[in-house]
Amino acid sequence: MVGENVRKIRVIKGYSQQYMAVLLEISQAAYSDIETGKTRISLDKLQKIVLILNLELSYVVNFHENSILCSNPNNLMRNEGGINEVKTHFDKERALYKEQINTLKDEIVYLRNKLDGKE
Repeated sequence: MVGENVRKIRVIKGYSQQYMAVLLEISQAAYSDIETGKTRISLDKLQKIVLILNLELSYVVNFHENSILCSNPNNLMRNEGGINEVKTHFDKERALYKEQINTLKDEIVYLRNKLDGKE
């Protein structure tokens, strides 16, 4: 759950997994595992992530998309373009889901071909 929150915030801020991994001094694959929940995130790593994202730990742990709209000074938006920022966030989310769907479709085709003996 925390990894998913980190991923959403990272996407909103426009950071790549590679960027985060470099700053955390880990591989991009290890960072990806944190976001997907394959690896439990240590408190030490989470504190470093929070520093990189320039947010409060409680904000990251309790993050929800609706929090973008609040007027908390520690939130992601520091300007009046709130609706545009939310739209950008959802557009980025949609693009990520489309990418994941396409990857899964490719895997299905590959596995079908494998089962049919075409590969």
